[in-house]
Amino acid sequence: MKILLVEDEKKVAKFIQQGLEEEKFAVTVAHDGEQGLKQALVGNFDLIILDILLPQKDGITVLKELRGKKFNIPVIMLTAKSATEDKVEGLDSGADDYLTKPFAFAELLARVRSLLRRGAKEKSTILKVADLHLDIVSHKAKRGDRMIELTGKEYALLEYFMRNVNRTLTRTIISEHIWNYNFDTGTNVIDVYINHLRSKIDDGFEKKLISTVRGVGYVMKDE
Repeated sequence: MKILLVEDEKKVAKFIQQGLEEEKFAVTVAHDGEQGLKQALVGNFDLIILDILLPQKDGITVLKELRGKKFNIPVIMLTAKSATEDKVEGLDSGADDYLTKPFAFAELLARVRSLLRRGAKEKSTILKVADLHLDIVSHKAKRGDRMIELTGKEYALLEYFMRNVNRTLTRTIISEHIWNYNFDTGTNVIDVYINHLRSKIDDGFEKKLISTVRGVGYVMKDE
């Protein structure tokens, strides 16, 4: 699942990003309100963590603009402000939850998972391709009767493939989604990660799900 983090304090942003990525979320970071709003409008995110005190455009303004454009993405407001009136303003502006700094990462993670579960009530939280199942909330994967242990990047790759089944994904597209545009596509690291993923979900099964499209990229087939 994809999370947008809009936080101008770079140390705080790095701490949150690292923690979420260890929990197998794909995280994009923006350091000001203008950039955050632009990312939110085009990034197809599942959840936004939004600071209030931001340069360029404050979080409340960003949130109001998103809600005004009918974006119903779950939003957690993250801020040093703790006065009741500040919380009320955030919630009245369309926030789904509110967390005051300093906070325990475990609490932020619990709130993230709670909102994602709530948002998934209208749709299944399980992705299925052939006999491969992936729970996008618990991050548990299974093929047939075999449970599959995945690293953070392997999980992100698998979820991306399963959301784009039968679509050829180029190495550039994969790097942009999984490594947030900062990945050096001149290396073979993408191929290494995909080979690791293949060994976990395809080895021992007659039907192979991930195929190489020579000179282009990879595709997960359900045909």
